[in-house]
Amino acid sequence: MTKRFDQGSWATPGVQTVQPGVHRVPLPLPNDGLHAVNVYLLEDLAEDGGLVMIDGGWAIPEARKTLEEALSAIGRDLADISHILVTHVHRDHYTQAVELRRLLGSRVYLGAGERRGLELLNELRGGLTCSLRILRQAGADKLADHVQATYPDLYQPEDWETPDRWLGAETLRFGGSELQVIPTPGHTQGHVVFLDEQRGLMFSGDHVLPRITPSIGFEAADPGGRPLAAYLDSLHLMTQYADARLLPAHGPVTDSTHTRVAELVAHHDDRLAKTLATLGDGTHDAFRVARALAWTRREVPFGELSALNQMLAVNETVAHLDVLVLRGQATVSGADGVNRYTRLR
Repeated sequence: MTKRFDQGSWATPGVQTVQPGVHRVPLPLPNDGLHAVNVYLLEDLAEDGGLVMIDGGWAIPEARKTLEEALSAIGRDLADISHILVTHVHRDHYTQAVELRRLLGSRVYLGAGERRGLELLNELRGGLTCSLRILRQAGADKLADHVQATYPDLYQPEDWETPDRWLGAETLRFGGSELQVIPTPGHTQGHVVFLDEQRGLMFSGDHVLPRITPSIGFEAADPGGRPLAAYLDSLHLMTQYADARLLPAHGPVTDSTHTRVAELVAHHDDRLAKTLATLGDGTHDAFRVARALAWTRREVPFGELSALNQMLAVNETVAHLDVLVLRGQATVSGADGVNRYTRLR
């Protein structure tokens, strides 16, 4: 029997049947403030009678066990998973997809924009090279040294493999159903979402989340200079499609993708305004700006964040400052390997 969920218990193990043939399964994450990652099981799509799964989860024994129990609750088992469509290459979405392919022979799909990042994961131990470089350019050398020492092996290259198919902007057909693949760079360069127009469902991965804002440009590859600008463009892209129920990777299912997109755009408008105000009349590096801002929905001071979250905060501040430069509201200059920003009047 599937379990009924309320809005406050989205991360509780079990199965939520979103609508007939579409099931949400939250899988646990180890030592992670997000608590769980949603994977979605779609029945009656694959021609072989198998299941299409959207996102794979983190390859840990607890996640495998939870997935097996959820499959049993709908009268299925692991061997029924024939296709795994992954929204992006982060560990909590991709690594169990790789594990299930090794075990079952399932086909794994991933956005083509993730190719370079995946190649770098196979070349580098640690995987934080790009984020650490951004930290140093932001004037946060000591924080970069601390993060590097604390998280030396955040990425293990053996956990990742090349997908069976790279995805672009296209339509996937499974039996009589279709899923539109929509590239949405920002959270990562190769992030994609999957739109089931017929059923009015948007599988949004980390692009549109109902309760939090995703980190921007946290990946092994260089995020391309202005990842927030790309993310904002990807948000606006969502409004070019008919509104659909939001089926996110973290958080409960909600009724409207467009409503949450508008909230996220407003959040970043507010964040850009606060970042610009923090620059004041001086010239400052991004580390100084980040320390002057509050973080998360709880308005936590920068100093109370963990080292990893401080890194994400600085990297996100850089992303906002770069958008201000792009919009002609600030300038940036580099000296001694550090970028410094000045507000334009």
